Amino acid sequence: MKKVLICGATSAIAQETAKLFARDVDRLFLVGRNAEKLEAVSRDLVVRGAEIAECFAADLNDFDRHETILRGALGSLGGLDAVLIAHGSLSDQRVCEKDFQLAEKEFRTNFLSVVSLLTPIADHFERQGRGTIAVISSVAGDRGRGSNYVYGAAKGALSLYLQGLRNRLHASGVHVLTVKPGLVDTPMTAHLEKNGLFARPEEVAKGIYGAIAARKDAVYIPCWWQIVMTVVKLIPENLFKRVRL
Repeated sequence: MKKVLICGATSAIAQETAKLFARDVDRLFLVGRNAEKLEAVSRDLVVRGAEIAECFAADLNDFDRHETILRGALGSLGGLDAVLIAHGSLSDQRVCEKDFQLAEKEFRTNFLSVVSLLTPIADHFERQGRGTIAVISSVAGDRGRGSNYVYGAAKGALSLYLQGLRNRLHASGVHVLTVKPGLVDTPMTAHLEKNGLFARPEEVAKGIYGAIAARKDAVYIPCWWQIVMTVVKLIPENLFKRVRL
């Protein structure tokens, strides 16, 4: 039985991953913006086997509440073994190019809010001498592309941050996992035309659950995205800038 904090718990991927934790009779602390939806998710997880599934409604862009979230999880669960950070946003690239405030919000949501959350969480796990931190980044952060470079830059910064955090916490026995999904069929991508590249949230959840159990450093989901992005990163810049991706 694990004690797990899930931030962005109403997202499609987080819900599917939480179902796997519930199957293990884990104790869960769910954080998300929509209190009504959180309660519905909580009830479902308890039916599926979770020992408890406490709810904490908060906008994760409100950085002042992050310490309170950690204290709430520790108090409600009686400790903490793992954290899954699964919130994010995907704004229109074209609009971000013209509107700095929207571009800034992309960075706050996809990068800075995670740094703010992980600062006290990492300190807690380091003192504890154990724990797992799993964060959803994206393959979009592996190389800047004209079609989504604002989102990709935020996720790229996040992946690099997690790499450094992993290096720092390794000696303390703390596991840091970077999750890099490709395209996933979720409400966040509802505006995109679907094709065979899109994975199901259930598939991504199984990958996250397995990577946590295996204490992997980073995982591409589905796994073939690692091959795709390796090829993409190898394209010379003078050629890549002419490619529309």
